[in-house]
Amino acid sequence: MHRPLTGKVVIATHNPGKLREMQELLAPFGIEAVSAGELGLPEPDETGYMFSENAAIKAHAAAKATGLPALSDDSGLCVDALDGAPGLFTANWAGPNKDFPGAMARVEHELRKRGVTADGNRKAHFTSALVIAWPDGHEELFEGRVFGQVVWPPRGTQGFGYDPLFQPDGFTKTFGEISSEEKHGIDWTKPTPEALSHRARAFLNLAAGCLPTRAA
Repeated sequence: MHRPLTGKVVIATHNPGKLREMQELLAPFGIEAVSAGELGLPEPDETGYMFSENAAIKAHAAAKATGLPALSDDSGLCVDALDGAPGLFTANWAGPNKDFPGAMARVEHELRKRGVTADGNRKAHFTSALVIAWPDGHEELFEGRVFGQVVWPPRGTQGFGYDPLFQPDGFTKTFGEISSEEKHGIDWTKPTPEALSHRARAFLNLAAGCLPTRAA
């Protein structure tokens, strides 16, 4: 039995792009969202070996510090030809200065080192693990993936992180070339809503389990 999420929630992130996406996804449910960054919470060490473990570390730390439910996303880009890298180290590849253009260039550099050209195996996927943690230690986990390929050069200025590098299957545009509404891809008017991005797909699972009613 899932536990309902209502009222106010802490988004356990210091990433403004990720915070913006989570606020957009939560908006139809009337959930008030504040970020760990806004509250001045420290970033805990992410010592897990899976996305779900790192998401749980961040969510529990924020819930314990604030006494509020906390929602955390841990996500990453996994490139087949790089044995799943950057994976858990997706953010680390950008360094402390969040140099994502440099991180995207490193992906391409590593592919070229392995002889992967523009016509080679550039399959990749984004994965997202969403964890809600409550102050009493209870947690809920929801996951989502989107498959596609990495392109070079990066295209577009929308989104954040590696979005300009990733073109989802069935699309001619990268995540960096589409709006956040297109990227989420959720049509709440449908009896069974679908989603495009990894985070939105994980959120649909979360909504079905913990957000049973939407605000009018």
